[in-house]
Amino acid sequence: MPRWAVYAIFGAVIVLILIICLCICIICCCRKKKKKKKVKQDNAKMLNGKTTSALIQSDVAEVDYGSTKDARGNMQYSLEYNAALSELIVGIKQAKNLKAVDLGGTSDPYVKVYISPDKTKTCETKVFRATLNPVFNEHFTFQLSKSSLLKSTVVMKVFDFNRFSKHEIIGELRLELCNVDWNHVIEEWQELAEPSKFEEDNLGEICFSLRFVPTASKLTVVILEAKNLKSMDVGGSSDPYVKVQLALDKRKWKKRKTSIKKKSLNPYYNESFTFDVTFQQIQRVHLIISVWDHDAVSRNDAMGKIFLGCDATGNQLRHWADMLSNPRRPVAQWHTLLSAQQVNSTLTLKKKLPIPSRLVGTSQLKHSK
Repeated sequence: MPRWAVYAIFGAVIVLILIICLCICIICCCRKKKKKKKVKQDNAKMLNGKTTSALIQSDVAEVDYGSTKDARGNMQYSLEYNAALSELIVGIKQAKNLKAVDLGGTSDPYVKVYISPDKTKTCETKVFRATLNPVFNEHFTFQLSKSSLLKSTVVMKVFDFNRFSKHEIIGELRLELCNVDWNHVIEEWQELAEPSKFEEDNLGEICFSLRFVPTASKLTVVILEAKNLKSMDVGGSSDPYVKVQLALDKRKWKKRKTSIKKKSLNPYYNESFTFDVTFQQIQRVHLIISVWDHDAVSRNDAMGKIFLGCDATGNQLRHWADMLSNPRRPVAQWHTLLSAQQVNSTLTLKKKLPIPSRLVGTSQLKHSK
């Protein structure tokens, strides 16, 4: 064979050997990677879905420590007691980092304040839209003797406002007043706690719409429905009806009532009532909505009550203001019923309207004749 052919064959063999060695190296590397991946998968199966942090924090106390899943936010409040006037002044300053309740990641918070165990008066702040850091700066005064002060607890509940469904509670603060140093004004921050369920006396909710037409001097109230009313009868039900009452200058003025719904705790009414109310009177009018249990034998029992007007508070004031700012348009809203004692002590209605002097003179002339 020629010398050049021998060199060519020798070179081809060397190249072939190098290619075979390279292929063997690649195959070995792939096998090593597959083995490592399989080991990782086996380790993941051994963890049974637990994370590394879960393995480290095996103790329950350590897992809960520093957890923020139940964080409800913080609230700043103030307390001051005027012994000379027997007045307790509760200030709702502000809140921050509240729990988001709405789908958009925010809430519409407001605060409800009352004194336990008497609970004769309930106050509410304004509603703040789409915020987790509301600044309230509102103060509420409660008449409380020194002896009652040491036995009472201030309850501050933060709610998320919803016009067409039940207001969800975000958190609460309960302060036993016997533990407070009254030598100076208290002002501090506290973390909101989970609401307690043992004290809440649920009287139910009622939904109604308001419509005011200034040009026609008409106020229309439509009682739509109620739900989760308190059982008043022995059989665990009630026979509810709704009384709609207007008061002018805190004196009883006009009233109407719905039909009676037999054996129902979730009655549906959809009944409309129209009252003649001028634009000048609407600023001085109070609307009282009360739910009663009808009894054919004994006296009808009050199941719950609320009032609306320009000097109302919280959700009631908001509903009234929405009605006035949207004339000729019905505005519907759900309200939580309060006890009749709470509403009566706050509203303090007088029995009837005073008779104008000229009418008195006319009636006296008739009697003299």
